[in-house]
Amino acid sequence: MLVRYATILAYFAILIVIGGLAAKRVRTLSDYFVGGKRLNYWVVAFSARATGESAWLLLGLTGLGATVGLSAMWVVIGEFLGVGVAWFVLAKPFKLATDRYESITVIDYLGSRFGGEACSQTRVSQLRVVAAVALACFVTIYVSAQIDATGKAFETFLDWNYFAGAVVGFAIVVAYTTTGGFTAVAWSDVFQGTLMLMGLVVLPIAGWLALPGGVSLGGAISAQDPALLSWSGAGGWNLHNLLVIVSYVAIGLGFLGSPQIFVRFISLRDPHEIAAGRWVAVVFTLLTDTAAVLAGVVGRCVLVPAGSDITQSLGHHGEQVLPALVEEVFPAFVVGLYIAAVLAAIMSTIDSLLVVAASSLTRDLYQQTYHPHLSQQRLTQLSRTVTVALALLALLIALAVAVSIPSRTVFWYVIFGWSGIAATFCPMIVLSLLWPRYNAVGACASLIVGMLSVPLFKFVVPQLGEIGATIATAEELAPSFALSLLAGILATWATSGEVEL
Repeated sequence: MLVRYATILAYFAILIVIGGLAAKRVRTLSDYFVGGKRLNYWVVAFSARATGESAWLLLGLTGLGATVGLSAMWVVIGEFLGVGVAWFVLAKPFKLATDRYESITVIDYLGSRFGGEACSQTRVSQLRVVAAVALACFVTIYVSAQIDATGKAFETFLDWNYFAGAVVGFAIVVAYTTTGGFTAVAWSDVFQGTLMLMGLVVLPIAGWLALPGGVSLGGAISAQDPALLSWSGAGGWNLHNLLVIVSYVAIGLGFLGSPQIFVRFISLRDPHEIAAGRWVAVVFTLLTDTAAVLAGVVGRCVLVPAGSDITQSLGHHGEQVLPALVEEVFPAFVVGLYIAAVLAAIMSTIDSLLVVAASSLTRDLYQQTYHPHLSQQRLTQLSRTVTVALALLALLIALAVAVSIPSRTVFWYVIFGWSGIAATFCPMIVLSLLWPRYNAVGACASLIVGMLSVPLFKFVVPQLGEIGATIATAEELAPSFALSLLAGILATWATSGEVEL
């Protein structure tokens, strides 16, 4: 146990050092929010991918692989497509536009994109306010899910009290984020992303080698449940399974404009580096996501006796599979590294979200809307205060959810926050970049419909009898994204007289 603690302390020490070094480079608001737009493609690609993944990758997706088998690969396909479209189609026009507008936040970009229209500035201000509030709301929920996962990680790996683990993880990430701002976040993401990549790629191989001699992997999986080898899931290609697959693939939609990811493109020092960064991002996605699913499947074969209940061995929805497999096949020092990898996945997302949320409230709402002449020094100080306040709120939400919903899973708690950000912002970003006629009215419609649709499909639709239960099988992101996209198109047509894309 001492070896594990030593490894974790070394990991935390590195993060604090990164925060201290980055703090020396924070002189302006641009430095705090986007690293002064000086980051290279390696840092941006690793940072975008480490931020896009989170606790759900190491604990949630591995658990999904253990529970449903190869049908979890539809998540990998969805993420591959989402990351690919983001980097190959959207990144360059977004970077060029934000450089032209001198934007340092995603909402900055939206205000400039629609600010030149014939519409009133009041409408653009309303867009800024609604966007900032929506982002802060869903980011806080998303951060609370990550803090919850931190508590679970400490509880699982080190037998800590859940609440103590959540508070300690929260304190570390707030310390280096408020000190070094976006630069600290990006540099730490490279370190954390490397831990995630190496840990996930090695784990299924080590698990496979731990299988009893003479037993093939396919045979071991089939002995557990032949349905684990099916891409459609148990029961074949029926409506239920198709809707579940839609929910898996739809996870990739969140990469098409979520502010915590697209702010990385703003921070890039040169648009030409996107061509190289896209391959780093795509390869990282394929390796980590595929390895996570395979680790879950292999872990079930190693840890669960054939015919046994997976819940008894691997917990609710198989989310104990990664910790249990690591304990089974590695010595204490390596277990410590995996604890660090899990914490890295969590913290690389928390830090990014906090900076994005702080920027939306301080710059996009407080300064741009109400106090345009506020000094950069004062705004940077205010941003640090808001970062801490949002983090504390997220901590309180996480602790309240832990007490009230003990059966929650990391995977779907995280996905709710992810869906809220994605459905609210991604359709708006996509249309703003690919459709020149898209206007401020359409953007407001996309924003509001996306923001309201996520809780609607999550909490209301499942209560609408058999039809509602069927729709709910596809989860909230896909239908909310579609409605947001449609609302933006229809509102633009209705207010501009155009009838075609």
